[in-house]
Amino acid sequence: MLSNTLTILLAGGVGSRLHPLTIDRAKPAVPFAGKYRIIDFALSNCLHSGARRVLVLTQYKSHSLQKHLRDGWSIFNPEIQEYITVVPPQMRTGDSWYSGTANAIYQNLYLLQRSGAENVLILSGDHIYRMDYAALVKSHLKSHADVTVACMDVPVEEASDFGVMAVNDRHEIIEFQEKPKFPKPMPGHPDRALVSMGIYMFQLDVLIRELEADHADPNSAHDFGKSIIPRMIKGSSAVHEYRFGGKAGRVTQDRYWRDVGTLDAYYEANMDLLLPVPPLDLYQDDWSIRTYHGQNPPARMVPGRSGHQGELINSILGAGTIISGGTVRHSILSARVVVEDLAEVENSILFEDVRVGAGAKLQKCIVDKDVIIPPGTMIGFNPEEDLERQFTISERGVTVVPKGYRFS
Repeated sequence: MLSNTLTILLAGGVGSRLHPLTIDRAKPAVPFAGKYRIIDFALSNCLHSGARRVLVLTQYKSHSLQKHLRDGWSIFNPEIQEYITVVPPQMRTGDSWYSGTANAIYQNLYLLQRSGAENVLILSGDHIYRMDYAALVKSHLKSHADVTVACMDVPVEEASDFGVMAVNDRHEIIEFQEKPKFPKPMPGHPDRALVSMGIYMFQLDVLIRELEADHADPNSAHDFGKSIIPRMIKGSSAVHEYRFGGKAGRVTQDRYWRDVGTLDAYYEANMDLLLPVPPLDLYQDDWSIRTYHGQNPPARMVPGRSGHQGELINSILGAGTIISGGTVRHSILSARVVVEDLAEVENSILFEDVRVGAGAKLQKCIVDKDVIIPPGTMIGFNPEEDLERQFTISERGVTVVPKGYRFS
């Protein structure tokens, strides 16, 4: 089914709501769970689903992302038409950069036209989830739809962040509103709303037609959720839903899908992994998440200089991490983190090569890579002091230390 399907992975987002984690990297390249990058989840879904022809459309500060794809995802064989190919903006259709999800693909129409594909699967590179795309393709082909939109239900109070849709009993989408202020609940479920996952399955000729019409419209936002899908629904196109988390597909269904587009959403998705029974099971054998593995030694705990043995409670440790007489509680530490004697890290996420000095205390923090925290420093306890240091504090009180920050 996927042999005649081209997959396009949109990975050029600025990720302004994830600032400062996106100062030097695109949102799909932001680390996750102490080991992965966000884009690894969509790419792992492609790998397990059999989607072996993938174009990754990049734009914003893409060096980190491209390096990760080179090091961790050079696994397909071009000789048998399998590939993961990075496609930066080339200005083939004008003198502008990508100006929306639809425009990004329109600027690369020539790649679609010469691909030999009959269908196009469009994905976003900044969501955390596991999904068998083959089941979506099967549903799309069976229904003979022009486009199939993957969707799921969420609490109605959260739906304003997404495209909200209404469907009939034939699984046809009859209404679509992008990020409405007052989302419509699902019939019979006043506390839930049906939202788009930003995953679209098109017939190739339909996609080309719609992109050309969208490009010709001077009032279009050149976005699938804002422009393409609503216009197709109003027209005569067959627009169908595919409900995420059903029985179809080979992956064990956990119905976990998170848009980690804000600091709080990103923090909470990481903390979900520390629950006694995580809603997303990274240890599941039938649908493992692939990533790049650096050459690091094992993580270990050693006594500190004071003789304190240290403590590790309900945390994730990356390879090469050393806890030297410190205490780590309910936290996620990436590779090569060092927690020194009598330091305390709690409810926090530390990226690669962070060093926490002796006696320092961190609470509800995200610390980006290459930060050396001096002995005795406290972060996450005094918002005024953290703001004076020019740290970012999220709406729910997560303190974020930017990459390479140097303390005075």
